[in-house]
Amino acid sequence: MAIATLAPTAPSARARRLFRRLEVRMLLLAVVIAGCLSLLSPYFLTQSNIFNMLDQSVVIGIVAVGMTFVILTGGIDLSVGSVAGLTGIILGLSLQHMPIVPAIVIAVGCGALIGLASGLLISLFGLAPFVVTLGMMAIARSLAYIFSGQTAISDIPEAMQSIVYTTVLGIPTNVLFLIALYAVAWLYLNYTKGGRTIYAVGSNREAARAAGLSTLFYSVLPYVLSGALAAVAITFSVSQLLSADPLMGNSMELDTIAAVVIGGASLYGGRGSVIGTLIGVFIMVMIRNGLNLMGVSPFWQGSAIGTIIIVALLAERLVSSRIER
Repeated sequence: MAIATLAPTAPSARARRLFRRLEVRMLLLAVVIAGCLSLLSPYFLTQSNIFNMLDQSVVIGIVAVGMTFVILTGGIDLSVGSVAGLTGIILGLSLQHMPIVPAIVIAVGCGALIGLASGLLISLFGLAPFVVTLGMMAIARSLAYIFSGQTAISDIPEAMQSIVYTTVLGIPTNVLFLIALYAVAWLYLNYTKGGRTIYAVGSNREAARAAGLSTLFYSVLPYVLSGALAAVAITFSVSQLLSADPLMGNSMELDTIAAVVIGGASLYGGRGSVIGTLIGVFIMVMIRNGLNLMGVSPFWQGSAIGTIIIVALLAERLVSSRIER
């Protein structure tokens, strides 16, 4: 009799344990949003639009990886959009004097150096991440205008397009790069000492320091990654457009932070995952894409997206509080 009683409840218990995972709930939310948008627009689930959404996910998705690392430590990086714009200009200027690979290395290196400066100011001197990265945002955007002469750089070699438009088994290389990046980030955070240290720093910095962990290094590293990945992301944009504009990356930090938070990361640090972030990126892209397909005015899209984000986060908070009881 005991066996007969336990058997039917085992699947439901497994389902409850599975539903406790934030990534699963976010994935269900993404499926619901996709279903609603497919009903509202017959073009949403077409093959061409799906590839279009994947392509739109690359830039924000790459930057969101670095932002996830930063937020996991309890920090924030408001400079990623401006760093992307500045490094895009540096890339465009470098391409006028050297081959593609060295030019990309210089741009990514400059992004990493900016992140290093932010990380050291925050970690060594105890300055607020919000203030430091806000200052870096202003500096980077200003330098982008100065270096570019306030004009777009359009003489980008056409060979740059191979970075984006080459395919492997029918999948664009930029999408493959995004998948590989998230796989590496997931493995690092879940199966290395460095990944566990990043979570520990975000959960309780003093306890992590008392345990002998290298809190300084792992507090600075996320900002270095954030700056470098902002440069990598803008490289794909420059490759697509064959142009580098000082306005590139404008408002990127808002979309990126929203994607990470929608994916379940806590702004207080110590909680979150790159899988959740990737789902958050897809949710953001789907909403924007769906609104465009429905012909919603760009002036109203910001209000619609903001409302959906707040409602989704409120619903998740209510669900989480009920599950944790």
